[in-house]
Amino acid sequence: MTNRQLQKPMYFFLSNFSFLEIWYISVTVPKMLYDFLSLRKTISLVGCLTQFYFFFFFGSTENLLLVIMSFDRYIAICYPLQYLIIMNERFCQVLAAASWLTSVIAMIIVIIPVSQLSFCGVNEIDHVFCDFSPLVKISCNGSTLTEIIFFLLAGVVMIGCFTLIMASYVRILLTVLSTSSSSGLRNALTTCTSHLIVVFIYYGTVMFMYMRPSAMVTYHTDKIVSVFYSTLTPFLNPIIYSLRNKEVKEAIKRTLRISCQRIHKQKSVQKLSVTTWQKTVLKR
Repeated sequence: MTNRQLQKPMYFFLSNFSFLEIWYISVTVPKMLYDFLSLRKTISLVGCLTQFYFFFFFGSTENLLLVIMSFDRYIAICYPLQYLIIMNERFCQVLAAASWLTSVIAMIIVIIPVSQLSFCGVNEIDHVFCDFSPLVKISCNGSTLTEIIFFLLAGVVMIGCFTLIMASYVRILLTVLSTSSSSGLRNALTTCTSHLIVVFIYYGTVMFMYMRPSAMVTYHTDKIVSVFYSTLTPFLNPIIYSLRNKEVKEAIKRTLRISCQRIHKQKSVQKLSVTTWQKTVLKR
């Protein structure tokens, strides 16, 4: 972020989130589009496990980054005078690094038992990518321990993160209401609305997918719902965060204005150079 106006903790975490979303959709969307256009829809076991690992790795990191971003808003609104002291550059870097590292460790714990599953018979995944339930369904050996590990870890990450996010916003709401200031309420709502929209869209879909008993799994419905959190939500996130943020819009306008000025200046210089060359030729 070269724009000084955007060199704040909130935008540092948002840049991490944007970087994450690019890779998140890259894990599934290219292969998904290829399969839609191809008659032969195949994937190797190694490719499937790799897709599984990185999909849930980026998903876990997204959960943790959403928590960090809500914590950032909590400090900014509830402790505005200490905000820059608490959310200093070093602390922000540690929080961001911790979210990525924690997800790496969590997914190593999951991928080891998943990679031990053996597959026999018709190895057809009734899904648009290598998700957990479809993989377990086609495995031919015991998968109870694998399911326990996965759902326990998924529950800790999703429910834990969602609880922390809601706790942050309840505290923010109580702080804003106690100030009895309409402008403070308006500013707080403007600051937090974008983040809350992303939270509810994301958690509404992933909790439906991964917090249900196996008996309630319906693969036709899951394929539709999975498109929301694997494709649609990452597509909408930049729009939600950018178009609802005044500082981001101003920075974009300023960047476009500077670019147009540079292009106009270059054209003027080129035109001047051509005119000078023509005059030199005519003199000769």
